Amino acid sequence: MSALKTATIEELAAAHQRGERIVDVREKHELAGGRIPGAEHVAMALVPLRIDEFRGKESVWIVCESGNRSWQVADYLSRHGVEAYNVNGGMSAWRAAGLRVETATLESGLGAAS
Repeated sequence: MSALKTATIEELAAAHQRGERIVDVREKHELAGGRIPGAEHVAMALVPLRIDEFRGKESVWIVCESGNRSWQVADYLSRHGVEAYNVNGGMSAWRAAGLRVETATLESGLGAAS
């Protein structure tokens, strides 16, 4: 079992620069407000069904809008042997820090960077 780890936006930004795995656990409709470029999307409710996709040697950085759902997911993953980081402040903090996001409409998919 891994211990639940928490991370700041600055630590997440450094992990992003290193190309580490970032998973956004918000609902699909929330992604229209922007997401971290390259982040995977796995809605919170689907994480238990896709647990095998999280197992392995690499750590995973979990983000939501504010850090509440990501804490629950990171806790769940850590209890199942995954090295998971909960990102305090989530996407709200990422945007407030002026970091780059991908935005798009739900119909067109993601890809436009700002």
